[in-house]
Amino acid sequence: MSKRIGVYPGTFDPITLGHMDIIKRGAKLVDELIIGVTTNIAKSPMFNDDERIAMVKREVATIGNANIRVVGFNSLLMDFAEAQSAATVIRGIRGVTDFEYEYQLTGMNRQLNDRVETVFLMADVSLQPIASKLVKEIALYGGDIAKFVTPTVRDEVVARVAKLKKASD
Repeated sequence: MSKRIGVYPGTFDPITLGHMDIIKRGAKLVDELIIGVTTNIAKSPMFNDDERIAMVKREVATIGNANIRVVGFNSLLMDFAEAQSAATVIRGIRGVTDFEYEYQLTGMNRQLNDRVETVFLMADVSLQPIASKLVKEIALYGGDIAKFVTPTVRDEVVARVAKLKKASD
C-alpha cells in the first residue's frame, strides 16, 4: 500500500492557532502532511518567504509529530502537490465565505489535476474568527493578538509592527 501524502498550503502570514488546529487534525488523516508555505501575489505579506517558513517550522515542531514537513513553494498548488506525490490537499474553512472561495478554487484545481482530491476541515468553533489578515490588522493598530497566535508568533508580529512603524516615521 502506498503512502498517503497530503498538502496543507497557505501563506501563513503569520501562522495562527487556527492553522495549527488544521495542521494537527490534518496530520491524522494522512501518513505524511506537507505544509506548503507559498507566496500569494494577491497578498502583501508582513513576513518574507524565509521568515514564514522558519516560523511555521518552529511552530510545527511544538506538535511533536514526525509525519509533518514544511516546504516552501512558488508555483501552482496542483503542480506542487504532484511534485510532492500528494493525493490530497487539505483546506481549512471558517465559514460560508471561505467555502465559496474554496469551492471555486477546488473546481479550478480539479481542472488542472483531477488526481488530487481536496478535503475541507471545518475550523474549531473557538477558532473560526481567526484570520491572518485580521491578526495583522489588529496588531498594526496596537491591539492584543495573544488569543489568536502563540506567544512566540505574537512577539514576532509585535516586533515587525514596531519595525514597520519606525521605518515609516
